[in-house]
Amino acid sequence: MAGPVVVKFGGSLLGSPNLAALLAVAARRGAVVAPGGGRFADAVRDAQADLGFSDAAAHRMAILAMDQTAELLGDAAPDLPVAGALPRLLRGGAIWRPSPLALEADLPRSWDVTSDSLALWLAIEIGAARVVILKSAAVDRGAGLDALSQAGVVDGHLPRIAGRFHGETVVLGPATPTALDEALCDCERRAA
Repeated sequence: MAGPVVVKFGGSLLGSPNLAALLAVAARRGAVVAPGGGRFADAVRDAQADLGFSDAAAHRMAILAMDQTAELLGDAAPDLPVAGALPRLLRGGAIWRPSPLALEADLPRSWDVTSDSLALWLAIEIGAARVVILKSAAVDRGAGLDALSQAGVVDGHLPRIAGRFHGETVVLGPATPTALDEALCDCERRAA
């Protein structure tokens, strides 16, 4: 049996009027919500530009920024516990706190790896059948991961890590509750 579906919430969705409804769909379908870094990761980028610290340090700080987004999402969706341990995540229906696992992940420590690749990494770790990467902007559903990466829709590392994933990667935008429900419902039908 495959692990739960991972749904990555892009940081741009934090201000969306659909945020609560999207989280409700993820909760109802038992998904693991992987947070983006949003404004918190943007603050790391700005600080790196001002202070000149290494990409490796920025990578670790951006993962901690994702923890902040996880707490924000947990506040918006009290039915979804915030969890960092694999046993809890394997049951689904949770928001991932990345730092306990992702700080040690075997991934490049650069801005080529963002929450997109980290969500896919988590999907690999929990044996998910699908990862759904939510974006606020329109996404060409027919475009491959390489084309989406070149267009800046997903990060530069995602097409490389996708080769290690045995499930399906869906990049969905604009993210609406109906579109997410359909993506998760479709996954349930395929698993049956």
